[in-house]
Amino acid sequence: MWTAIAQHIGAKIGTSFAIADRRSVGGGCINQAYQVSDGHQSFFLKLNQASQVAMFEAEALGLKEMYDSQTIRVPKPICWGTADGSAYIALEWLELGGGGDAWGRMGEALAAMHRVTSDRGFGWHQGNTIGATPQPNPWTATWLEFYREHRLRHQFRLAGRRGGRFPRQHELLMALPDLLANHNPAPALVHGDLWSGNAAVTTGGEPVILDPATYFGDREVDIAMTELFGRFPSAFYDAYNATYPLAPGYGRRKTLYNLYHILNHFTLFGGSYESQANRMIDQLLR
Repeated sequence: MWTAIAQHIGAKIGTSFAIADRRSVGGGCINQAYQVSDGHQSFFLKLNQASQVAMFEAEALGLKEMYDSQTIRVPKPICWGTADGSAYIALEWLELGGGGDAWGRMGEALAAMHRVTSDRGFGWHQGNTIGATPQPNPWTATWLEFYREHRLRHQFRLAGRRGGRFPRQHELLMALPDLLANHNPAPALVHGDLWSGNAAVTTGGEPVILDPATYFGDREVDIAMTELFGRFPSAFYDAYNATYPLAPGYGRRKTLYNLYHILNHFTLFGGSYESQANRMIDQLLR
């Protein structure tokens, strides 16, 4: 397997590459992750079961979408595929661990990425995953329809299969026109899963975002998620709003958008996320 992966990397970078050093590194709870090196250059490698190769393909194409926007740093995708019963994705290796004023520059760079829009509407050219959960992205004319059908209703369906009970889900879906009234966002290029674990700073001080669930949607979904599991540093929000101010009503929409992720966490992990989701629904329907 390792030889096949090394040969694929070498073919993509245009030079021979043989793995001389392989070490396990942090890469989330879904995949095995490694730094692989030939002694001169390194790559970040993730492994999973061969059946998950489509997840890696979508990740690579999402990274490429953001990389090609030339707005914010992401690890450049190198290659993906299967070998000996495993799926893999190889990415540019970035040394992380910097700080300084990078969070302000991250806010500015993310705002620039959010100005990249699609003339096809909301969605993306293929489905991908949010964590390990399938995330459908069919092109849709309006944000209201996209978010209702392909985000909330989709997650309610999955959570229901896991045994979740959300007594007011239909009421919430019917209330979306009011909750999104007078809000007509542009279909912006979004990361889609922008919590603190997917944002970092390189040792050179450059902000970088990782592990996307890319699509074109309301840019506020990214900002909302940065506040869900511990806020980013205040410099990030100050710089973002100075560059691309959020629209009035964001504070309420933030809860609506983060409900998607809490429902997904219930689908993935169960537990108290069910009661948290119901509290959020009650808050939105007051």
